[in-house]
Order: sequence, then C-alpha cells, then structure tokens
Amino acid sequence: MLDLRLYMAQRISALIMIPLTLGHIAMMIYAVQGGLSAGEILARTQGSLAWMLFYGSFVAAVSVHAAIGLRVILFESFKIKETILNALSWTVFLGLLYMGARAVYAVTAL
Repeated sequence: MLDLRLYMAQRISALIMIPLTLGHIAMMIYAVQGGLSAGEILARTQGSLAWMLFYGSFVAAVSVHAAIGLRVILFESFKIKETILNALSWTVFLGLLYMGARAVYAVTAL
C-alpha cells in the first residue's frame, strides 16, 4: 500500500509541476525579452503573495517528487533497507523544502 501511495504522490506532484514549470519558463522569456534586469524582477516579486504561493507550490511539488524519485533509484540500484530509505527520503524532502522555502522567502518577502 505504501508503494501505491508513493507512486500516486509522485505522479500528482508531476502534474502540479507541469503548469508551474511552463509558467516559470513563460515568465523568464517575458522578462528576458522585455529587457528586465534582476533588480527589476525582484522589485516586482517583493511583497507579492501571488508569487510566494506560485513558487511555494513549486518548491513543495519538487521536494515531494525528487525525494520519492531518489528513493526509487536508491532502492533499485543498491537494495537499501526500507527504514534507511525512509530516513533518506525524509531527509531529502525536508532539505529541499527548507532550501526552497528560504529561496522563495528571499525573493518574495518584503
């Protein structure tokens, strides 16, 4: 049952990441073609709840997706025990979530 839940969590996180990735790429193309500098981009994202939610969702989805994917790769490659896999997966998830949250905060906080 755990395998099915992890499988579904990874697929759902991928479905969440698709529009967020496309939106991010579209915004980067718009910013570059518009000639915006890094400072101008930051000025537009500072204090924006919308951008915080957008990139916060992105970070959460990526953290889930990457942790589960790494778990599968480690199991298939090295046949690591489930308890160690769980610990590594949680560590990767929490590490990515923490670093991503700090980056989102740095870009969107006042």
